[in-house]
Amino acid sequence: MGLFDRLRGTDHPRVAFIGVDGVPFSLLDEHREEFPNFAALADEGSAGEIDSIVPPESSACWPALTTGVNPGETGVYGFQDREVGSYDTYVPMGRDVQAPRLWDRLADEGRQATVLNVPVTFPPQRNVQRMASGFLSPGVDKAAYPDELREYLQSIDYAIDVNAKLGHKEDKSEFVDDANETLETRFQAFSHYLQQDDWDLFFGVFMTTDRVNHFLFEDYERDGPNKEAFMEFYRTVDAYIGEIRTMLPDDVTLVVASDHGFMSLDHEVHLNAWLEEQGWLSYADDDHTDLDDIAEETTAYSLIPGRFYLNLEGREPRGSVPESEYEEKRAELKEMLEGLEGPDGRTVCARVVEKEDAFRGDHDDIAPDLVAIPNEGFDLKAGFKGHEDVFDTGPRNGMHSFDDASLFVDDPAASIVDADLLDIAPTILDLMDVEFARTEFDGASLVPTK
Repeated sequence: MGLFDRLRGTDHPRVAFIGVDGVPFSLLDEHREEFPNFAALADEGSAGEIDSIVPPESSACWPALTTGVNPGETGVYGFQDREVGSYDTYVPMGRDVQAPRLWDRLADEGRQATVLNVPVTFPPQRNVQRMASGFLSPGVDKAAYPDELREYLQSIDYAIDVNAKLGHKEDKSEFVDDANETLETRFQAFSHYLQQDDWDLFFGVFMTTDRVNHFLFEDYERDGPNKEAFMEFYRTVDAYIGEIRTMLPDDVTLVVASDHGFMSLDHEVHLNAWLEEQGWLSYADDDHTDLDDIAEETTAYSLIPGRFYLNLEGREPRGSVPESEYEEKRAELKEMLEGLEGPDGRTVCARVVEKEDAFRGDHDDIAPDLVAIPNEGFDLKAGFKGHEDVFDTGPRNGMHSFDDASLFVDDPAASIVDADLLDIAPTILDLMDVEFARTEFDGASLVPTK
């Protein structure tokens, strides 16, 4: 037992988890010579493609990954959720996650967790060793706990996120520079606290990978002008993973994972505009911006990404669909979505999932009735301001995918076959020798029980 084991008061095995938001496994696996550290992690440990969740949106994915349960249990379905019995919507934050996270379970065991830059964790929790909240946080001054962490992060000009607006410019060079600077500072912070070696679980997320994918992924897949900048960015990510792996003590298992995959984007699909075009959605007046502006005769509406709700009597305040017609109307909408074609004649939706097949738990009262999973190239949008065209283009050329997420475990005993995002939490707990009941999770551990 080493010095820091004595300081921690435990000799239990530990885990360092590094999130690489939105990184597809195929990108890393097909360019092993470009990314030798990911290749070594796969060869000496275990690696594979995993599925994300429904819907594959970061605000829903990270609560699911860190709890091991589906959105019906976490209560978080996307970047924007609706209040029960209301047309009011809100942006879910950390306190909206209704299931225990990995670090909550460790706190109950008297073990320490350092949590840096995980999306949907604002405000930072006080029951952990240290936490800097990630995506959706207003700034480091309010996102970091305790004071020592906040002061250190401010001293290195740590940024919560890249400046995504720079990616809207035709010339991506300024965006790429900002992304690399954000990545470098994130790695600096991770290294600082990894080497303090006073934690049982280190959980840090590189979200800049997702941002780069949104604006450069088509360049990578289709040999665009920014392909080399994209590849160079990922060479840096690979180098950082190698450095992290080298600095970890022998009692720590490294786990690296993404929350969803990525693919090129050809068309934005404005689904509320489509519903309006089909006569399923209308507004009370011409000045509409929010869900609450829909007219009472509305049959259905959409929230991102690809979530559809019937305007149901007894559930929505101005519901127009009688409960007796629910199944019929939902089946009709599902058939319409399955037949929706893009400008090039391709089918927009790869599949349309009914709520009962995707969500279960105490918080499924705000679950969407249907979720559309798009085919490659169709990015599903919502919004209530109105769009002249159902199909449009925007500044992004990359979009999330349900499949092709990544998982690497620096343990050859791990079996990453037919796995998904919900398997990660129980796997980490097993690696740390933390006991749990199998029924507590929707996923299952991927390592043999010790």
